[in-house]
Amino acid sequence: MQDNSSLARRVRLALADRSIVMVGMMGCGKSAIGKRLSNILELRFVDADDEIEKAAGMSINDIFAQFGEGHFRDGERRVIARLLASGPQVLSTGGGAFMSEETRHLVKERGISVWLRAELPILMRRVMRRDNRPLLKTPNPEGRMRELLEIRNPIYALADISVESREVAHDIIVGEILTNLAQGPLHLPDPASASELPPKRPAT
Repeated sequence: MQDNSSLARRVRLALADRSIVMVGMMGCGKSAIGKRLSNILELRFVDADDEIEKAAGMSINDIFAQFGEGHFRDGERRVIARLLASGPQVLSTGGGAFMSEETRHLVKERGISVWLRAELPILMRRVMRRDNRPLLKTPNPEGRMRELLEIRNPIYALADISVESREVAHDIIVGEILTNLAQGPLHLPDPASASELPPKRPAT
């Protein structure tokens, strides 16, 4: 198995000025995995939700409560567009961000999208630890989460690569992301295969 740091260097070079954009449901680990990925790639990590709160001067819960989801989504699109124009990074987006066709187009143009898939029980265990999910402030949060998965998963599936988020060490998932990037959208040659090629014959 190839060392993650060696593969990360090759992935970083191939990315050039593009960003890696983490997409998926709340609780799938976009921030935690994204931070590990950014460290090994030596790129800055940016959480879009944090940037939205800074721009608005209030929490996402308060934005939803005072202005509604539509207002939040408008601000989210603007903030993500600004971030994608600011150079290479690992960008974690909110669960609904990738639903915007405009945002998906920008991500395709300026980055590579990574969908962290996760099963419902894992998501529920994670999100119910904190009371900061405005879309789950309902009498039946699990039912609401199931509805969101049915709506969003077909859109998340449009991402460039997908990796399963599960209860394993984060470094394992980071390694799988790097491998998928190398073998998928970045089309990196396998160093082992390249070393086995016969040397070029000198021109005569």
